Amino acid sequence: MQKNRAFLKWAGGKYNLIEPITALLPAGNKLIEPFVGAGSVFLNTDYESYLLNDVNPDLINLFKTVKKRPQRFISDAKKLFTPAYNSSAAYYAMRRQFNQSSDIYERALLFLYLNRHGYNGLCRYNSSGQFNVPFGRYLRPYFPEAEIEFFAHKARRATFTCLSFEKVFRRARQGDVVYCDPPYAPLTTTASFTSYATGGFTLEHQHELARRAAHAAQKRGIPVLISNHDTDLTRLLYQDASLQSLQVARFISQNGAKRGKVAELLALYSPLAEGANVINLKHQLRKVGL
Repeated sequence: MQKNRAFLKWAGGKYNLIEPITALLPAGNKLIEPFVGAGSVFLNTDYESYLLNDVNPDLINLFKTVKKRPQRFISDAKKLFTPAYNSSAAYYAMRRQFNQSSDIYERALLFLYLNRHGYNGLCRYNSSGQFNVPFGRYLRPYFPEAEIEFFAHKARRATFTCLSFEKVFRRARQGDVVYCDPPYAPLTTTASFTSYATGGFTLEHQHELARRAAHAAQKRGIPVLISNHDTDLTRLLYQDASLQSLQVARFISQNGAKRGKVAELLALYSPLAEGANVINLKHQLRKVGL
């Protein structure tokens, strides 16, 4: 099967994990992604409809703009992918313009420009909500025209929202499938949580996501697949799920020498089989006085 690339560069993008992810995703009417990111899973699956969410309003505004007016967007965005705009001075001027703009269409154009011209395709904001990724110094930044066109065509089946993951889970119904690609847990206890959107994603958020995934599958009959780092913490968080570990190349790292393979975990919460004979052992022991 030919894989489709996202039109954005994205830290933690799932293009290289498409095969194991799609192998685990159950059939369903709608795929719900509370953390859609660049959308690689959306672009490489074939559900009747999609609910695609992210807490980054710039990302969701870009997706809505591409869906609504793809050809105008491509025509306007292409003008920013010329040698005149590929310099340090031009980049920082465009970044400043982005941070000062409140026009949704202008911010969508500049978000794509910054993504493709900024360092390593990172998406990062400071505590004031200002985009602060430095210039990437690429010889000839790629303009993803074909990828934008494919995304726009597929987006006809999609609804885009900018909500918390908790609210997105509440929108799920039987027949839906949920795939979660949250900001990853730290690889070590000394590593800090980072976030590409202001607000952060804490240990409490990680725990709440696991709790809601288990509840959706066990109480509401909605399967949930989560990807994360494979660590003692995530194995503890996802102890109610079926776990699959795999090695994945990490491409975005500040230190090129540290770009290697990292263990990733896929945790699948499946609804209990209908009529399954499940006994709550603790409850039964209490009943008999043990």
